[in-house]
Amino acid sequence: MIEKIERLAGRIRQHKLLEEQGCTSEVSRVETKEGTFILKKASHPRYRDWLKKEAQALQRVQGTVAVPGFMGFWESARDSYLLMEYIEGLSLTSALKGVDDGEERLALIRSFGDFLHRFHEGELLEGLGEGNWLERVWAEAEPYVRAGETDGDIELLEQLKAERPASVKPTMIHGDCNPDNVLVVDGEVRCFIDVSGMTVGDPRYDESLAIGKFTGKEKDAFYEGYKRYRVSDEEFAYFYHGMYELF
Repeated sequence: MIEKIERLAGRIRQHKLLEEQGCTSEVSRVETKEGTFILKKASHPRYRDWLKKEAQALQRVQGTVAVPGFMGFWESARDSYLLMEYIEGLSLTSALKGVDDGEERLALIRSFGDFLHRFHEGELLEGLGEGNWLERVWAEAEPYVRAGETDGDIELLEQLKAERPASVKPTMIHGDCNPDNVLVVDGEVRCFIDVSGMTVGDPRYDESLAIGKFTGKEKDAFYEGYKRYRVSDEEFAYFYHGMYELF
């Protein structure tokens, strides 16, 4: 692993785990003579697959979507690794925890709404998301649902298939657009991270995950930034309390 990192990014000066860790991979900060980078390592077969998809997504959207720069992806018999650019910032979740001022908090959430609005209004990238997004997600999730590896069960999956909402125009979507997966840089949301699900799909899924834990003034602040559409209560329940349970 060390040899691979140094071939891609220069001689290692420091390598340490980040305090803020995700649930699917081990995340480290690597400092070399060439700069600072993020290394993600996944070991569980499902999470290795997600990490590979993240590497592929990063390569496809470089220069078009605000994501960390891709450096390299490799696999061993037991683990998968993704090396990418380090961006100085905090997840929106962490940034909100560190803010006491109500107006500053609302400004961060408003910037999240604006950031997602501009992403959803952007051009579709070729080669992403062939076919119906919902059907692709169901097909991907079903083996894990049947194996008991998700919060949702097969009854939920069948219910979601039966109660699918009316179609909307597809957009680029992040695929797990909650406050953990966007970075705040200089007081504004400016970058996506954890982009294994980035594709062309239903923007209501992103929107529902984005607002999932916001209420009252916080939700209003989000929609001051995200002006393109406001999900109904039924749509929110379908995507946040339904679809999200499959992952």
